[in-house]
Amino acid sequence: MTSRSDEIERLYQTERRRLERMVTRKVGSSQASDVVQEVFARIWEKAKEHVVLTPSYLSRCASNSAIDQLRVEKRHKALADKITADQYAAPVATPLQIVEARDGIRHLDDTIRRLPERTRHVFLLNRVHGCTYQEIAATMGLSYIMVEREMAKALLACRESFK
Repeated sequence: MTSRSDEIERLYQTERRRLERMVTRKVGSSQASDVVQEVFARIWEKAKEHVVLTPSYLSRCASNSAIDQLRVEKRHKALADKITADQYAAPVATPLQIVEARDGIRHLDDTIRRLPERTRHVFLLNRVHGCTYQEIAATMGLSYIMVEREMAKALLACRESFK
């Protein structure tokens, strides 16, 4: 396998620039190196096969990869053209959904208020203020494991309150 990988390495060094120039005509200079790299990655995967790696074989591979790349871009553009502004817009909540969401928030707020003080403090530091467990442990003088336990209690209480 070493001699085969050396052969691929030599081909890459000698043919890369030529293949990039060739592919640039089809996909542009910004993507040419990616297409050529993909060709050599495929060749590397198939290095076990006994394919004669000639410049013309590499040219054909690069050309086919460039065509594949153009087809992918065409599909992406066609998909982007089909998407309308309405599909990007967030759906408008109904009055019932708004009332249900507010009730859920009130219920969660009540649940958090009923938590023991230390558990509530750990929960709020993590979920509201974005502190890591390590930061909470250092701030509150707790061990990391204790912060984990307090968070587990808080999350369990929240989950149970919505059952």
